[in-house]
Amino acid sequence: MILEHAAIWTRQLETLKEFYVTYFNGVANNKYINPAKGFESYFISFSTGARLELMQRAAIPENNNDTVNVQHLGLIHLAFGVNSMAEVDEKAEQLRAAGFPILSGPRKTGDGYYEFETLDPDNNRLEVSTRWVD
Repeated sequence: MILEHAAIWTRQLETLKEFYVTYFNGVANNKYINPAKGFESYFISFSTGARLELMQRAAIPENNNDTVNVQHLGLIHLAFGVNSMAEVDEKAEQLRAAGFPILSGPRKTGDGYYEFETLDPDNNRLEVSTRWVD
């Protein structure tokens, strides 16, 4: 069994689509629009086969997952894997230079990974990680 996709509600559909396409090499499908429900969405596909559904519709409540110390029950982050510790460093620097916050790291974790945490334009937490290599 595989995890087929995860979904994110947003108020800035085009901005979020461009973020995942630009910084995480996602490929967007054509926008789906359902005028009767006021619903629009994109599926962003990644080379591993995983997909991210980005969805927009009025009256969806705000996300409060917006600072380093704010956590909540339920889905808390998406993790993107890369092939090397150098790629973790490069992605952290690319996102920092583009104005995205680096919440922690890059750092070695206690469970044997090298990672950093950031936020996407909607303040969804993201990790970029790889296995630690001595």
